[in-house]
Amino acid sequence: MAPQSLPRSRRRTSQSSSGSSGSDYTSSSSSTSSQSSLDEDAVNMRVTPYWCAYRCVIESRGFRLDTYKDVKAWYHEYWASLGSQGHTVSKDLPGYIRACRGKDENELCRDDGLPERLFRGTQCSTGVKVVIKAVHLYSREYDVIRHLSSPTLRSHPMNHCIPVLDLIEVPRDNLAFIVMKEWSAQLVADTPCNLGLCLSALRQCIEHIVFMHAHHIAHLDVSLRNILTDYRGRYACIDYELSTRYDGVATPRISNARGTEIPPELERGECSDPYKVDVYALGVLLLRAMEVYLSPSSNICTYTDLL
Repeated sequence: MAPQSLPRSRRRTSQSSSGSSGSDYTSSSSSTSSQSSLDEDAVNMRVTPYWCAYRCVIESRGFRLDTYKDVKAWYHEYWASLGSQGHTVSKDLPGYIRACRGKDENELCRDDGLPERLFRGTQCSTGVKVVIKAVHLYSREYDVIRHLSSPTLRSHPMNHCIPVLDLIEVPRDNLAFIVMKEWSAQLVADTPCNLGLCLSALRQCIEHIVFMHAHHIAHLDVSLRNILTDYRGRYACIDYELSTRYDGVATPRISNARGTEIPPELERGECSDPYKVDVYALGVLLLRAMEVYLSPSSNICTYTDLL
């Protein structure tokens, strides 16, 4: 049984109103072409939407943003799961207490532990938990995630982008909402882990970066914190905020250092190949993963177990 997510802290938001929507992520060129007439820094800034204003838009696409009622129900299920496994249950968690203080159970209840550009929710038809991210409609991140989630790429076995259930566009506000499955940042249920699980995770990380580079995309923020799992043997990359497509650029170069793992040449203020920046960061990720998830006392699999 996959472990439950850790308790989530939340805070109150208020009333909802309607908006406009529209999404077709079979195309990957509209953002790039429109972006040419916009300020590069402006369209790639983080956005903090007033979520209540887009509640109806999101619900019309089959997703429900978490309310106080949803949060309390989640905690009740979480405690029931812990109790069935013989764990001690504490009901004085801040997130639950905050949800109980809500005057209207149907008001939105944002997770206080998430950045304001993210909101938890549920797919109405399946009950699948989701995380919805707000981005600028013409941002590099939206362009990349839409391209990786297009029908021609999303089913490729080396594409380990986080599963995207929908892309919701609000053109009048230059906003887009990326609806992703909610996976866990705790890559294994227990540590130390066995070698098979660790190698599977690392292999999928490497495959995804190779896949991105083959399609002329550099991630530019490869790190352990940007890898999630569904506890069913699948791992996925997230956070394409710094990612850039280099279609038609023979020898791309970058000089700014904004990712988690920065290679020495960028630290010195020199230029570098963005693909090599990913390779450097991937190497650091491998080292950190070995330190965190493997130790001398690990339950190492035998060769037969890894076949």
